[in-house]
Amino acid sequence: MLLILPMTDVDTPPSAREPQDNRYPSQIKYIIGNEICERFSYYGMLGILELYLAHRMKMGGDKATTVQHLFGTAVYFLPLVGGWLADRWLGRYWTILSISLFYCLGHATLAVFEGNLTGLYVGLGLIAIGAGGIKPCVSAFVGDQFKPSQHHLLTKIYGWFYFAINLGSAAAFFIIPQVHIHWGYAWAFGVPGIAMGLATFIFWLGRKQYVRQPPESQRAPAPEKKAADRKTLLRIAMVFLPTSMFWMLYNQTSSTWVLQGSAMKPFYVLNAETIQVAGAVLVMIWAPILTLVLYPMAERRGWRPTALRRMTVGMFLAAASFAVSGLVQARMDHGQSMSILWQLVSYGVLEPGEVLLSATSLEFAFAQAPVRLKSIVMSMYLMTIAAGHFLVAVLTQLNQHYVKATGATQFYFYAVVMIAASFIFAFFAWVYRKTAPVGAPL
Repeated sequence: MLLILPMTDVDTPPSAREPQDNRYPSQIKYIIGNEICERFSYYGMLGILELYLAHRMKMGGDKATTVQHLFGTAVYFLPLVGGWLADRWLGRYWTILSISLFYCLGHATLAVFEGNLTGLYVGLGLIAIGAGGIKPCVSAFVGDQFKPSQHHLLTKIYGWFYFAINLGSAAAFFIIPQVHIHWGYAWAFGVPGIAMGLATFIFWLGRKQYVRQPPESQRAPAPEKKAADRKTLLRIAMVFLPTSMFWMLYNQTSSTWVLQGSAMKPFYVLNAETIQVAGAVLVMIWAPILTLVLYPMAERRGWRPTALRRMTVGMFLAAASFAVSGLVQARMDHGQSMSILWQLVSYGVLEPGEVLLSATSLEFAFAQAPVRLKSIVMSMYLMTIAAGHFLVAVLTQLNQHYVKATGATQFYFYAVVMIAASFIFAFFAWVYRKTAPVGAPL
């Protein structure tokens, strides 16, 4: 998402850059429109999935959490396949357009076969292929539309791109639970499907204007270039590895936080499902605060908020948010009735961490990636989210069968693990800065 530091293509020598062009490519509006509708479709389905699995499909809380996070693992693992297809064979445009059709079919399957276990797994599988396959391609496709003379505009356009993501998800978290309440799960899954169909149509409308980078099959990079790119990928992977722990916590906003919220008192329209809108809204609030106020203030005081520094702070904030959730849960464990509004405190700590970690990770991936491997590096970033989902699924099952920890203890456990991961990330970030090419945006 929201990008703060100007991103330059490290493969382009300064002498080859053109004079600055301050005009935005006109085709960007189709990509932004596509992103709003696609994120509405995904988060609309995801926002109701935990309770649908637990109650409608009668899985119970632990199994529902496991199934949802295994689904999330697939969604964020498959970008590796989508990125490979785009960079190696199809190009980003045709990868996005073709895989979006699987996405639409997945939503339709969930709606038509609502309440059917086979329909559930087939639908989730198709959505995983669709959502996962296009993820690394869309964000890189945005950058493809800008000429070297327009690269100074990437910071702002990725800010709008991240705003579009959160606008779509905020609308979905608020609207789709209401659709479920008034018209049932079939419509609650069907409406996101309609949104995904609209997303695909909007993206198709810009087909004659897009800049399309050729896939690697149409290029022949030199062997020494391939060797250098492999070293770059390894260095980036080292930085991304500890961020999996961030996603292990963040991904639980749609599972364990929903289950916690279901035991809390609703506040008007806010309940365990609709409270998730707070995450997207807070991101849209925190993003300009960080960009326009806190980062410039830090610069004036002599502390440059580089990408790696921002990511480190985001890691520690995630740990703090789960400590807050643990404190709230401890009061509930002792029989105290708590309002759903208490979850806003946890969200208030977590969401600036999301902007600092998630948004900056996308910036870091695009800036550091070799030109011919932009989608692959984006997929590496998304793989950390897959690893986070998988870790939640595994730890939930281990806890259910062996440890049997309940209540606040679970939240405190994740907070402690996150603190340790944050220190590990800080060390890897320091090592990366020591080995990065001179002038690379960090």
